[in-house]
Amino acid sequence: MTGTITHDPPPAAGGRQSGPLIVTEDPDLLDDLLRLCAAAGATPEVHHSVPASPPSTPSALTATTSSASLSPPGSARPAGWEAAPLVLVGDDAARRVRGAVRRRGVVLVGRDQDDSGVWQRAVEIGADHVLMLPDGEQWLVDRIADVVEGVGRPALTVGVIGGRGGAGASTLACALAVTSAREGLRSLLVDADPMGGGLDVLLGGETADGLRWPAFAASRGRVGGGALEESLPELHSLRVLSWDRGDCVAVPPQAVRAVLAAARRRGGTVVVDLPRRIDDGGAEILAQLDVGILVVPADLRAVAAAGRVAAAVGMVLGDLRVAVRGPYTSGLDDREVARLLGLPLVGEVPVESGLLRATESRRPPGTPSRGPLARFCRGFWERALADSEGRGGSAG
Repeated sequence: MTGTITHDPPPAAGGRQSGPLIVTEDPDLLDDLLRLCAAAGATPEVHHSVPASPPSTPSALTATTSSASLSPPGSARPAGWEAAPLVLVGDDAARRVRGAVRRRGVVLVGRDQDDSGVWQRAVEIGADHVLMLPDGEQWLVDRIADVVEGVGRPALTVGVIGGRGGAGASTLACALAVTSAREGLRSLLVDADPMGGGLDVLLGGETADGLRWPAFAASRGRVGGGALEESLPELHSLRVLSWDRGDCVAVPPQAVRAVLAAARRRGGTVVVDLPRRIDDGGAEILAQLDVGILVVPADLRAVAAAGRVAAAVGMVLGDLRVAVRGPYTSGLDDREVARLLGLPLVGEVPVESGLLRATESRRPPGTPSRGPLARFCRGFWERALADSEGRGGSAG
């Protein structure tokens, strides 16, 4: 069980932070909290009461097993009560921390589900949350892991989907990711279409070292954002999550959710090449997108097919826009296509001469920084990032 008292936890700065502060004398509770910290990849400080802040000597205890030990030489300086990114107070220690300076990011942890007095004690110490073990274990692991990763603004996450087969969605997805990376943003390209040709192939990196989707099929709960990023192939200054050449063509929805959530926590941009058939895994991805781009060739049959795709995607994704690709059928232009679909217009995806030859020579779409496709992608990012900043939402 978890419960929220009053305010939000303290905002986390970018980059990896120190671990949480644990205040308890209950050995069984301490064992559980150390286990949960280990699951989240955190090394906590442990005290029996409110520590000095900041400490003048490295006397705070750093716990890595069931018994606490002194911080090793060269380790991070203990943060103290006020500076610790997260404070976990055992219910046994609530009275001892009652006079501590009020701060955000305090969690009161107990075990007795029937103890109504825990809420009063939480108010007395200014706790943000009351958490009861074992029910609240996953929530606490996620919260500790956020602290360790230094979670800031999540990545601006964009999905690209074709209105029909051969619409050019994969090409645009690659170009968007390449352009984002070239602009200096942390960038991840996700191939969510197991039946496609493989975006690593399009980028010329099918033999690059790193994990592919099947390696994450057994993921449950939380995936570390930093570990995910480091495990993936790096191609053209961006990370790529694609499919291997094996028989696995599906990843459970909970694994898809965990992987994409980890990618978003890293900030920057995430571009997802979506399949036109939306299964449970695809629905998990759609739920985490900020913006969707529907790529539609400018002919009536393609527009009709795109309408069916838009209807399915629109059931999950609130912000779906259309990008039109020529040549145009007589009587159609990009604005008319957008009107027929009832979607906001991103613009016309330009035709880039030599794109096929460039791909065959292992140069990814959008590589010529002054080419029309790169300019289109750069303009999209400028608008999307500005919109996101104005909403106070994603991007980083």
